[in-house]
Amino acid sequence: MDLDAYTERARTGPCFVCAFLAGHPDYAHRLIADDGEHVAFLDRWPTLPGKILVAPKRHLEHVVRDFDEAAYVRLMAFVRRVALAMEEVCRPERTYVYSLGSRQGNAHVHWHIAGLPPGVPYEHQQFHALMSENGVIDAPPEDLDALAARLRRALTERP
Repeated sequence: MDLDAYTERARTGPCFVCAFLAGHPDYAHRLIADDGEHVAFLDRWPTLPGKILVAPKRHLEHVVRDFDEAAYVRLMAFVRRVALAMEEVCRPERTYVYSLGSRQGNAHVHWHIAGLPPGVPYEHQQFHALMSENGVIDAPPEDLDALAARLRRALTERP
């Protein structure tokens, strides 16, 4: 991952979520779930196995105030459902759920779901485990396709 190129793209390119949803080939991701209002997809540059992004399909930029209470609760219920599927498939020691971005880059509201594998030394957990500066997972496409299929299956088996 070229962090400088990523930063430039995040700050000057199109909205990565909207471009993905529009089918832009430079913003392709592996879709995990689409409930009509929200989407979940594999992170293109995961720092932990099975890292997923969840976003509303509508372009919203503030993680709290752009939602009325009912819409926020629906989004968080979707985040929880996806996180439970990730836990079933990846069996993490801990699940991190967080929202990043700003109006200066990656403005579209999105949540990260990242499972910390068992046995990671404490000094490599938490922020360290989430920072792309510390490395990203470069998995073969067929492994990512298989992971996405397992996650989709786990979601369909979960009410």
